Amino acid sequence: MNAASVGFHCPECLATKSQRVVVGPVEFTPTLTTILVGFNVAVWFVSLLGGDRFLIDYGLWGPIVADGEWYRIITSGFLHDGPFHLGFNCFALWIMGRSLEQFLGRLRFAALYFVSLLGGSVGVLLLEPNALAVGASGAIFGLFGAMAIAQRAVGMSVWASGLGPILALNLFLTFAVSNISVGGHVGGLVAGAVVGLIYVSMKRARKPDSLALGAAAAFGAVLVVLSLLLASNPVL
Repeated sequence: MNAASVGFHCPECLATKSQRVVVGPVEFTPTLTTILVGFNVAVWFVSLLGGDRFLIDYGLWGPIVADGEWYRIITSGFLHDGPFHLGFNCFALWIMGRSLEQFLGRLRFAALYFVSLLGGSVGVLLLEPNALAVGASGAIFGLFGAMAIAQRAVGMSVWASGLGPILALNLFLTFAVSNISVGGHVGGLVAGAVVGLIYVSMKRARKPDSLALGAAAAFGAVLVVLSLLLASNPVL
């Protein structure tokens, strides 16, 4: 017999207990969110070497996109014009991204992020085609939009969760503060909400994740075409 905290245990009981496996919550590593934050920071440090010229060469500017530099609708989403701009976006990406990456899975989260980025570019080209725009804000607002849809889908109030007040404050600042891209923020928000609706509807219909990814990718392709059309034929 072996002494225990309460009474004694026989060798057979101890052998049985030693074989038990305790299963606890699996710790999730937000790999993609970490990569996105790190990439944004790395690009900012590279931009310091190139100065303002780097932003001009890769920022979103409608007339240049119309001349064939279509890649700007993507590269502009990884550029920032200062440490505060970078820090705010990376902080928001870290907070929102970790939850959404775990909830959606990495592939669907990646699709959400890049489609939201494209939505922000479409918004800029629609409302501010002649302005030079940079920043990950469109993608960040897309995460806000998708998170709001996800919370509503599970019966959670966005106001009770705190997401509603934060989003309302950011929208207020978007329209109240000068030098903030209204088109980028609103475009990203709408695109992210649409992707969120795609994911939720596919989930309720018990469709495979591959179909949801395909639908999100198709929507992203539409946004690419729309951005090129808007750059060549500005509305405003």
